[in-house]
Amino acid sequence: MSAATFRILIIDELHPNIFPLLESIGVEVVYKPNINPTDVKQALADMDGLIVRSKMRITSDTIALATKLKFVARAGAGLDNIEVEKLEQMGIPVLGANEGNRQAVGEHALGMLLSLMRNMNRADKQVREKVWLREENRGEELGGKTIGVIGYGNMGQSFARLLTGFGCRIMAYDRFAPEKIDVPAEVVSLEALQAEADVITLHIPYIPDNHHLINDRFLKGLKKQVWFINTSRGEVVDQEALVQHLKTGTIKGAALDVLENEKLKTLTAEQQANFNFLASADNVLLTPHIAGWTHESYVKINEVLVEKIKQVLHGE
Repeated sequence: MSAATFRILIIDELHPNIFPLLESIGVEVVYKPNINPTDVKQALADMDGLIVRSKMRITSDTIALATKLKFVARAGAGLDNIEVEKLEQMGIPVLGANEGNRQAVGEHALGMLLSLMRNMNRADKQVREKVWLREENRGEELGGKTIGVIGYGNMGQSFARLLTGFGCRIMAYDRFAPEKIDVPAEVVSLEALQAEADVITLHIPYIPDNHHLINDRFLKGLKKQVWFINTSRGEVVDQEALVQHLKTGTIKGAALDVLENEKLKTLTAEQQANFNFLASADNVLLTPHIAGWTHESYVKINEVLVEKIKQVLHGE
């Protein structure tokens, strides 16, 4: 075990494997998962690094006293609670661990899609109530469908890889890194994806450019009725538009692991009306932002993160 030469503050609860992993690369861990967000700024004063999950938004002000800070790391996928651009302008690298839960997200998206297309959730509820309806629950096969993947980073690639056994055509659109798109997917424009996809699945981060990327205009541009999946971030979808197109049938069904406002006790009147529709619709499947949240990913996220921290601290 290396002698501790760096100090890192952790402000969220993480899997305990993080401690030996960090100690092995010469890090002393200051573990404060219950720290009040208002105290983080002062606690960072003599730290070499910060690991956060979802406790708070990390801004340039948060790290204002951290004169030794060498990185900020998020133990999860997505960096939308960190002011990435401002921190990197200050010379502070921002690290994520998307690779750690990509398998989990891919599997969850596939599971939700299969459940939706085969009416499993509705049929399960009916059978529990001793209602036995076969014809009414006749579903669709995934095999042979054209899948439109928007965003082809770790999550999009994981989902595409899992689809290879179903004989699907996989179309992918990634406006920031189209060079990532390779077999089994084919590069397409967003317009081509709108015209040909039977299923549309989102695997994009939340950044201002992606706010309400899926809106009324996008959905009106679809040439087919589609199955819709979102396991990325709720804010990339205009939930009002989604509800309207579910009502009109443009969208056959939606599988949503994320919502525009996930603090369900703080919904506005409009958000509450949209949520009530989604919660009562037979062709909508909802889960509480758990696509990337498995026992395995909880461990793998730390492994990925520590390897990246090692590279920063030891210049490897």
